Amino acid sequence: MKHRGRHRRRRRSRVLRATLAGTALALTAAATMISASQATDAADPGALKPLTASAETTPLRLTELGVPRGTLDRLSDGMGRPVGVGAVLADPDGSLRDADDCTADDRRALPVEPAATRAYCWPGADTDGWRSGAVTTSGDADDDGRWGEHRVILSGWSRAGTTAEGGLARVAFVDAGDPDRLSYTWALLTVPVDGGHDYRGLGSAVSGLVWYQDKLLVTAGRGENSTLYVYDVDRVQRATVDGTPVGRVPGGWSAAGARYVLPAVASYRADGAGSPRPGGISLDRSTAPDSLVAHEAAPPDDDGPTRLWRYAFSTDPERRGLLETDPVAHAHAVAAYETELTGVHSVLSYRSGWYLGRTAGAPDERGTLWRQDTDGARPTRCGADETHRCWSGGATSLSYWQETGVLWSQSGRALFALPLASVERSLDR
Repeated sequence: MKHRGRHRRRRRSRVLRATLAGTALALTAAATMISASQATDAADPGALKPLTASAETTPLRLTELGVPRGTLDRLSDGMGRPVGVGAVLADPDGSLRDADDCTADDRRALPVEPAATRAYCWPGADTDGWRSGAVTTSGDADDDGRWGEHRVILSGWSRAGTTAEGGLARVAFVDAGDPDRLSYTWALLTVPVDGGHDYRGLGSAVSGLVWYQDKLLVTAGRGENSTLYVYDVDRVQRATVDGTPVGRVPGGWSAAGARYVLPAVASYRADGAGSPRPGGISLDRSTAPDSLVAHEAAPPDDDGPTRLWRYAFSTDPERRGLLETDPVAHAHAVAAYETELTGVHSVLSYRSGWYLGRTAGAPDERGTLWRQDTDGARPTRCGADETHRCWSGGATSLSYWQETGVLWSQSGRALFALPLASVERSLDR
C-alpha cells in the first residue's frame, strides 16, 4: 500500500509540473507582448540608501501595548479552554485545489519567471467577497519547519465594510503535511473588548503576517496611524454559535461563520509624526537575533521613495515571539533604508539582499520582483525577453521557509511556492 501511494504521488507530481510548465509557457508568451511603455519599471532604482539620522529613524519607533492577562483569562472563562493548532487542523473547513484543477483565471495569477513549482487555489465558494493578503508558515514559527508534528501555512484574508469597525479579517490554518492534499480551517481575527466580556472583529485589511514562535504578528492600518497586532496561536478559542454576528450573542459566541477565534494579546503602535504605515512584513532568520522586516504602504500615486526597516525579536524566554523593547516599552528599528522603487507590495530580507515585489498598477498587468541591497538592484527577467514584468501582479506577501529553501506567496485565489534559488537564477545580470 505504501508503494502504491508513493507512485500516485509521483504521477500527480508529474501532472502538476506539466500543468505549471504549460501555464508558464503561456504566460511567457503573453509577457513578450508587453509594450515598451509598460516596461518603465525596468529602470534601475539603484542601491538602497541607509537611514541613520534620528529624524529618519524615530518615526519608526513602536510602543508595545499588552492586553491585560485578566482580560484574556476572562474571555477564556466565558468561551471555554483555548485549543491548540493541532486541534484546529484536525477540524478542517475544506481543501485547496491543485494547480491542474484550478481555473485559467486563477492560474494567470502565477508568476511567469521564476515559475512556481507548487501551486494551489482556494475554492471560490469559500472566498467570494474576501480579499487574499499575506502568508506565513511554520517555517517562520520554528527553525525545524514544524509546529509540533505539523507543517502549516497561515493565509490572511480580509473583507471590507461588513462591521461597524470597517471590515473583518481571518486566517486560514492550512495543513501542509501532505503536498497532494492541503486542507484548511478558518479562524476569525478579533480584539478583546469590555475587559474580556466580549470581542470585536479586527476592522482592518490584513497586509502582512509573520508567525514567530507562539505569536502571530499581523499588520493593520487605519488612516495615518498604524498598528501591528499580536496573536497567540496557543489561545485559539472555539466559537459556539454559527451566525453572521461577531462577539457575544444570545446562546454563546459567534465569529461571522468561522468556527474558531483568535483574540489579540498585544499590539504595537506608531503614532508619531511622519510614522509610515507598514504594508508587508516578513521574518529574517539570517540576522542575529532574528528580525521582523517591513515595507512602507504608500498610495498608488506616491512617487517615492519607499521606506524599508527591521526590528529585532526579543531573546528573553519570558517574551517569546515579541519584539525587543527598551525599559519604556519602545521597539526601535535596528536598520532602515530608502528605495526608489514605488508600488512595493511585498518584502523579504535574507542575508544581504532585500527582495521587493512591485505591482504594475493595473489589475491585469504583471509585476516585478527585485533584489536590492546597498550596492545596487537587479530584477528577475522573463527569459531572454527585455521585460522584467514576469512576477505575479497581485502577490502581496513573501515568506521564506528556510528549512526547505522555498519561498511562499499568494495572489488572488492562488497560493504558490518556488525555491529562493530559482529567484537568484532569474535575476537580470
